[in-house]
Amino acid sequence: MNFPPACRHALTLVLGLSVVRSIAFAAEDPAASAPPPLPESARLVFSEDWSAGVISPEKWYPLRKQWGGGNHGVVPENVLLADDKPDPDRPARKVLVCRAHGDRYDGPVTGQWGKKDRVGGVLVSRKHFASGRFQVRMRIGGDPHPGGPENPALPKGTVPAIWTYGFRIVKVAPELSDRPVPESPLYQPPLQEWGKGTAFFWSELDFPEFGKAGSFERPMYNTFLNKRNDSLTFEKMPPVADGKWHTYTTEWRTALAPAPDLRDGQLAEGEGYWWVKDAAVPWHTYWGNPFKRLGENQYAQCVGKSARHWVDGVFVGENTKDVPAMEAQLNLGVWLPDWAGPADWTVSRVAFTDIKIWSYGDPGDITGIAAARIDDNIPAPDKP
Repeated sequence: MNFPPACRHALTLVLGLSVVRSIAFAAEDPAASAPPPLPESARLVFSEDWSAGVISPEKWYPLRKQWGGGNHGVVPENVLLADDKPDPDRPARKVLVCRAHGDRYDGPVTGQWGKKDRVGGVLVSRKHFASGRFQVRMRIGGDPHPGGPENPALPKGTVPAIWTYGFRIVKVAPELSDRPVPESPLYQPPLQEWGKGTAFFWSELDFPEFGKAGSFERPMYNTFLNKRNDSLTFEKMPPVADGKWHTYTTEWRTALAPAPDLRDGQLAEGEGYWWVKDAAVPWHTYWGNPFKRLGENQYAQCVGKSARHWVDGVFVGENTKDVPAMEAQLNLGVWLPDWAGPADWTVSRVAFTDIKIWSYGDPGDITGIAAARIDDNIPAPDKP
């Protein structure tokens, strides 16, 4: 069939990405139980267990920030180190603890608007990471304590999670907001948020996110590619909300998808990548992702390929839709949005240790674009 150029471009991207995926999985069984051997390109770029007894400010920072609706944010006072015993055959050691203050909390810690209830804690890596393997041990709950959830391993009303998050805000004059702007190649009109002329790039993987409507049996594994997102739960998810330590492993892959119908005049270079500036190129063929230039009139698109997940070495499922390619920061923590339901207790906790991140350096990685820090936006309480 004789498709017009725009349609040929869309089909080429889809078919090219399908071929890339087929090649990548030809030698691997996605349903295999254990994670596959690390690829030769893998480099251990980050590790942490907090056994030294300090949260290094060179590696991490806690947030004091509004966090969704129906709660009063997350604060540094709820991020601390405490003794725990993640290894039964070894002495207790320091681990990271993120506390959640429930509906009954009336202690000294305050969050947004000076409120005390429904306040969580989140710790963020200073480094950004793209394709690679992420391994985190997490324990939901702990020993029973006065005022805590009836079952500490099921702190209903909270959302404990491990996730990556990266963003970039690009602004142009409001009167230019409805079209590509040559002087600002990164600006993409369909990504406008918070008024005209502000575009928001969003990269996120949740692996996993517990607690929706108070449920901890089938956590969500979510992907966010700018304004698109996909949320999955997996039947193979083992029961992990049991107060014990479990190891969560996610392998994030990116790729380059051929785009042979694009021409030099349709893109503009910005910060090492090439961005569509021709409105005739269908938005659904690239969703805001940039391209790499391979030669004269030769381009390939940076795309997220997959995020595959294991718990305690057992494969539980994978995301292949709306997977981002832009690097992001590792986030660990707990918060209390309205969609998690009531939190009829005072304090609960989630603990983390044994963080390891291997970088793969896949060709589709988008690096250096989402270099921004997640900023605080709640005033710190007055010190006595």
